Amino acid sequence: MENFFTILGGMGTLATESFVHVLNERTPIRSDQDYLNYLLVNHATVPDRTDFILGKSTENPSSELKKDLRQYTKLQPDFFVLTCNTAHHFFDELQEVTNIPILHMPRLAAEVTSQKFGKKTGKTRVGLLATEGTIKTKVYENELNKFDHLDVVLPDTNLQQEVTNLIYRDVKESHFCNEELYYQILQKMTEEYDCDVMVLGCTELSLVQEATQNEKYPVVDAQSELANETLRLALKNRK
Repeated sequence: MENFFTILGGMGTLATESFVHVLNERTPIRSDQDYLNYLLVNHATVPDRTDFILGKSTENPSSELKKDLRQYTKLQPDFFVLTCNTAHHFFDELQEVTNIPILHMPRLAAEVTSQKFGKKTGKTRVGLLATEGTIKTKVYENELNKFDHLDVVLPDTNLQQEVTNLIYRDVKESHFCNEELYYQILQKMTEEYDCDVMVLGCTELSLVQEATQNEKYPVVDAQSELANETLRLALKNRK
């Protein structure tokens, strides 16, 4: 197979399924042959990224991801797609083990946030919704703070717990897209935290966004932007 890319997924599996669905849905097609060539790696047994970052586990997920990258680099894909936001904490060390470029989801989301929601005067208040692990690593903060006109707003402990419940208790454990809780979180970020836009920095949140088709509250869905960039590059690389 030529002109293909490799998706490193399974973190979690439902979110990976959502990414592939969005990617296929957005691909312009007239026949089966118009779909993109890609290899999907659903590595569901990669240790939990947040647990490791928060010190709740000694199992380092980057070790497994490095093995994947070394294994699939041998096939020489055009690029890698890493569908887990929290795993981007290990991005630099992952990129070091392969000469194949890895798309950087938080960076893409930050660029889109700046382009679409940056104000001509004053700062845009950007609410960040993600796992505790992603918040702690500052992988999104660092990318968003590269733009002087963006102010990153983080949930307090109580609201972060609601976000965590939505991600882990509802989506990961129960396969439940809790629409009511999702809208409550977005409403609080908009009205109580005075946010102009929310960045969805977790693929489980992207899954809920896709399911609800929320248009009431302004969001930048990192997984959606990753799908857009994947599609752009894949079509560009076609012969």
